[in-house]
Amino acid sequence: MIETYLQDLPHGITLSCRATGERGRPTLVFLHGFPEAAFVWDELLQHFARPENGSYRCVAPNLRGFERSSSPKDVSAYRAKHLVQDIAALMAAEGGQIECLVAHDWGGAIGWNLANQQPQLMRRLAIINSPHPGTFLRELRGDPQQQQASAYMNFLIRPDAEQLLAEDDYRRLWAFFRSWGAATWLTEAVKDQYREVWNGPAGGPPGAGLVGGCNYYRASPVRPARAGDPAAAGVTLPREMLTVGLPTLVLWGMQDAALLPSLVEGLEEYVSDLKLEKVPDASHWIVHEKPGFVAERLAAFLA
Repeated sequence: MIETYLQDLPHGITLSCRATGERGRPTLVFLHGFPEAAFVWDELLQHFARPENGSYRCVAPNLRGFERSSSPKDVSAYRAKHLVQDIAALMAAEGGQIECLVAHDWGGAIGWNLANQQPQLMRRLAIINSPHPGTFLRELRGDPQQQQASAYMNFLIRPDAEQLLAEDDYRRLWAFFRSWGAATWLTEAVKDQYREVWNGPAGGPPGAGLVGGCNYYRASPVRPARAGDPAAAGVTLPREMLTVGLPTLVLWGMQDAALLPSLVEGLEEYVSDLKLEKVPDASHWIVHEKPGFVAERLAAFLA
């Protein structure tokens, strides 16, 4: 059974969380991306809490700006340092060092940063279709195909992005999910879960629940350059901010239409203990498409 609760953090942010398993057990923390929410991990939360699968404590927070978590109005509140602070504080609330941080998309951006800056917080890192900042910056600067694939980021920083995404019952977002394959997992029941998150609080404007997620893109310069905005071309990170020494699993759906396969090339230059598995028949939405496969690979990594 999945427990839902609000976790107040010392720096004034509250995260709404979904969890299974007893506190005090070895802990797995799962971080979602955009335009998702913590519920995407439900099948894995239940799987890893079972005795035959490790009896883990499993926690999936809604990141700041999503669902019922705190949603600051200031765009600067969505910079990476604040997102990292939230998850570090959540780990402390769960008792300190966790067994593994499992992260997808924007959650992975937080995961890569945490593993570099505060590796003592976790024993292992598992990344699912979320680019390492070193390879992402490289491709955004030099690969026209990745620049084109990431062009949606410059749409999401528009001041009216939320309203446009909400049009025609979120037509653009459903199309985003269907950018590869039939998305047979996108049932009406799953759509209703997404609508509940995207609609935001009752009485708000259409798409109010998307404001925080769009602010992640507005707060970050890591996106394709355009006229008058150097974006990624203006970002330089020293190597010491890019290296990860933790045992790291990367699962990569090779049919990802937004994050191309070139993003895992050269990953070993930054990650010293890397296990990379390319999944030919999966897309960006691999957690939805193949939850059993993801659980199997995570279990082998944890063992």
